[in-house]
Amino acid sequence: MKKNIAIIMGGYSSEYQISLKSGQVVYETLDASKYNAYRIHIFKEKWVYVDSDNKEFPIDKNDFSVTINNSKVTFDCVFNAIHGSPGEDGFMQAYFKLLNIPQTSCDMYQAALTFNKRDCLSVLKPYGIKTAESFYINLGDTINEDAIIAKVGLPCFVKANKAGSSFGVTKVHKKEAIKNAIEVAFKEDDEIIIESFLDGTEVSVGVINFKGETKVLPITEIVSENDFFDYEAKYLGKSQEITPARLTHDEETKVTAIAKKVYEVLKMKGFSRSEYIFKNGEPHLLEVNTVPGLTLASILPQQAAAAGITLVELFDNAIAEALKN
Repeated sequence: MKKNIAIIMGGYSSEYQISLKSGQVVYETLDASKYNAYRIHIFKEKWVYVDSDNKEFPIDKNDFSVTINNSKVTFDCVFNAIHGSPGEDGFMQAYFKLLNIPQTSCDMYQAALTFNKRDCLSVLKPYGIKTAESFYINLGDTINEDAIIAKVGLPCFVKANKAGSSFGVTKVHKKEAIKNAIEVAFKEDDEIIIESFLDGTEVSVGVINFKGETKVLPITEIVSENDFFDYEAKYLGKSQEITPARLTHDEETKVTAIAKKVYEVLKMKGFSRSEYIFKNGEPHLLEVNTVPGLTLASILPQQAAAAGITLVELFDNAIAEALKN
């Protein structure tokens, strides 16, 4: 019997268009001899199944089913391709857990924790994971530029704390620009993290659960044409992504071990992609993504290909692992 797979895509964040592309790649890649794939668009105003003619059918949120031509369809597994909220912050994970439907990403707590940069870095620090110096601001707090500079220095990065990694981020070079950067970040979230600038090689490390074991994929070096790895660099081709990264054997060994440790300490499942910058030869963790991009141009699929894993195998494994749990 073929399994019914719901591919959820879209979401409530600024990254919804990238998510739709990721979901479409999954839809086109899944082995049709094993799976009946259904594209499910999740938006604030509607949850719908979209058929091959782009006709929409509403999802019944009571049991996550859909009725198509008087026939009710339920799902054996959900393939999560939503970047940002509600797919990467724990909401969808909790919902499917309550409904007892397996899904391909990590569990609810891990999703919520990693989506909150501040809390994730705090949890990992006692395990010896190095990070940038950071300063936190909540909406409504008094902004003291001198205190910020004293803690993190200049240049620094002002980021939304609980948002995708590409929106609400500004690299600040002078004191006068801090206030505006904070306003930009508050458009995405009510919490802000301000981090010291780490000047060094930036790498992205994919870690997945593959055939029951934690597997670190070949590492990608990020060389941005812009001032940093922003939305344009990430999604509009304004960067070089070099896989495998141009690292020394020692650097590669260190970051591989740390990425694996982060994945296992956090009790992760499914896909993850963590970002690091080398400072004085030591990898410093920036963040952990639990629903990384899955388009053909995305980093994780590139890394899987370098490891000899096809997209068909990558997605098939994700479903197989989800169905085990």
